[in-house]
Amino acid sequence: GVVENHVGKHTEKVVYLNFIDGMTLEPNADDQRFIVDAWAAGKFNLDVPKYCVTAAATVEKLNPGQKPCPWKAFIVTPSEPRFGPAEIVGALQGRGWSAEIQTQSRNAHQLVKVSPKGYLKCVDGRGSDAKGAQQHGPKMLGGVYGIAVNRGIKTTKELEAICKEVKDAGHVPTVHGDEGGILGCGFCKLWLNDKFADEGMVNESKPKFSADDGAKTVQKAGGVVENHVGKHTEKVVYLNFIDGMTLEPNADDQRFIVDAWAAGKFNLDVPKYCVTAAATVEKL
Repeated sequence: GVVENHVGKHTEKVVYLNFIDGMTLEPNADDQRFIVDAWAAGKFNLDVPKYCVTAAATVEKLNPGQKPCPWKAFIVTPSEPRFGPAEIVGALQGRGWSAEIQTQSRNAHQLVKVSPKGYLKCVDGRGSDAKGAQQHGPKMLGGVYGIAVNRGIKTTKELEAICKEVKDAGHVPTVHGDEGGILGCGFCKLWLNDKFADEGMVNESKPKFSADDGAKTVQKAGGVVENHVGKHTEKVVYLNFIDGMTLEPNADDQRFIVDAWAAGKFNLDVPKYCVTAAATVEKL
């Protein structure tokens, strides 16, 4: 091996964490930066998160007592990283939630395959007039309204187009009400009352149509207006990333069911969609 000799004083203010396999950056004495080839930690079967935290701790301990932290980190990746379950856990915890990742095997007893007869229905955990395979469709916020809000649509014509898109994707488009009427869908009620207009990462104002007009549009497009029954008792939210699988609502053990994989299927902004889900539960 080699014993290398470095010269001069440290002037670094930036750390590069590089995840491009087989690539590195060249040190520049006139423009110093810490260069951490994180991909190499994986090559040598190291604990990568532990390695990156060690890198951060090293920089901090070499320059103790500096507050606020003067360091800036750049994470270099092959492409824009996918917003996945770990990031969602962090986002929820940042909102004060308790959140954890569970595996498919842990939930095998309650996951069911999506059926062609299944309603693309609301995440509402209550019972409804949907029966059997009708319950085995993707669960999205407010049914088709979840797609509508994410895309920022405002007209019934745009809503009708979404219903056609849902049918072409092999699902039955739906919205719902309850014994109190068509505004029994909390998500729909929040949207129509402009409660998402000032919500960070959502920022979508209300549409130009009423709940009744929305329901009629869905029916005209070949969809269903589902009816939910009973009071909300949900205390848990499931964000499901198992493609083509869902959970069946249980009126006796209610939980919000958000099939996050479906947001990807309809090319939605997934981070925005998940934040909308969290905001919906909080606002209800």
